Amino acid sequence: MTLIFLIYGLFIGSFLNVCIFRIPSGISIVKPPSSCGSCGHRLNYMDMLPVINYITNKGKCRYCGSHYSIQYPLIELLNGLLYTLVYLKFGLTLNSILHSLIISLLITVSIIDLKHKIIPDGLNIAGGIVGIIYIIINKTFFNSIAGALTGLVLFLAIALLTNAMGGGDIKLMAALGLIFGIKGVLFISLFSFVIGAVISVILILLKIKGRKDEIPFGPFISLSALIYIFFGAEIINWYLALFI
Repeated sequence: MTLIFLIYGLFIGSFLNVCIFRIPSGISIVKPPSSCGSCGHRLNYMDMLPVINYITNKGKCRYCGSHYSIQYPLIELLNGLLYTLVYLKFGLTLNSILHSLIISLLITVSIIDLKHKIIPDGLNIAGGIVGIIYIIINKTFFNSIAGALTGLVLFLAIALLTNAMGGGDIKLMAALGLIFGIKGVLFISLFSFVIGAVISVILILLKIKGRKDEIPFGPFISLSALIYIFFGAEIINWYLALFI
């Protein structure tokens, strides 16, 4: 089962690359079939084997020789590794499948936000759908609704007060609140600002970014959600134990 989750994650990671490329451009993720971005040659199944194709063809299109971005195998490997970790932590359960879907969504959100500084509504809607399924399976209606409202109101207030938060971030937090409930959304909110502050300071000190440069917040939210999925319960229990 560990190997199955890994392989499944690699193939889903390949599909995420399609989503990352097409969604910001408004292109269907289903049609047309995948093709080389340089020569337009339609790719067959062998051309789309995750990671293996990149290695065997040395990162080039085997039809025209154009170089492919290292992003492709990295996204595939990241998604496959995280799927494997989900199985090792949660076993073969419906929640494992939902966590895997959420992780793939967060990866897609992060890369698109980094590249284009947007979080498409379609991805947030997909997160909301996962949240509804999560509610049905775990019977967490009131906690999930409270979490969604908390995420929405909190980030909307921050956006109105600071003008430093986009509508996509607000909707993403509402979707995550629907999935993880009020405790989860508060955890993700806190950690996203801490991680965002630390990384922003590092980028400014290294002169990669200036003080007035915009830094996408979606990746910070996504990383915080990943931490919550894998370590949230342990971190919260450790923190509470300090006061008991």
